[in-house]
Amino acid sequence: MSFFQYFKEEFQVIKERDPAIHTPMEVLLYPSFRVMLKYRRAHKLYQKGHYFLARWISQRAARKTGIEIHPGATIGKGLFIDHGSGVIIGETAVIGDNVTLYQGVTLGGNGKETGKRHPTLKDNVMVSAGAKIIGSFTIGENSKIGAGSVVIEEVPPNCTVVGVPGHVVKRNDVRVPRNSMDHIHLPDPVYDDIKILQQENTELTNRILELERELKYLKKEQ
Repeated sequence: MSFFQYFKEEFQVIKERDPAIHTPMEVLLYPSFRVMLKYRRAHKLYQKGHYFLARWISQRAARKTGIEIHPGATIGKGLFIDHGSGVIIGETAVIGDNVTLYQGVTLGGNGKETGKRHPTLKDNVMVSAGAKIIGSFTIGENSKIGAGSVVIEEVPPNCTVVGVPGHVVKRNDVRVPRNSMDHIHLPDPVYDDIKILQQENTELTNRILELERELKYLKKEQ
């Protein structure tokens, strides 16, 4: 792929997913754009066995952009890293097409495995700010990972995951992140449980007050 073709593709990706962009030249300023150029070059060198040179290119890119992508990672088309500072993508991570990562995301290994030890993200996955996905398992197509979540086990397709540790709170939400970039209004099961407890507590309190009134009435009748 020529630089012009890559520029055109990346511009389209950034334009679709970031409303802050106004002119094509702004793409050149995006850390995501610059680090992916370096990654593609480093990845080719890594595949040919030039490991030191590949790592040297990737580390220079990490210092300049704050995004650390190991040259051994496998990344598909249309990856968008919004803001990008603090993003880490491990050596054996596999990322499909049309994936969105926000700042502070880690695709890491647990340090105890050999071989494939980093996660696989299928097409159209969105990982919100500060989320950590640790281990060798798969995040299914169209899934969303909530901000600050820590995911340590496989996620089926079309799911929303929140919490520490992360757990599925919604299934079969097939909206594609390219069209739906809302990573804030995700389900909050803890808040929902608190609301239910508050409602039940109010109902119980009202019932107790009602019983007290009935007892007082009965005493007066006696």
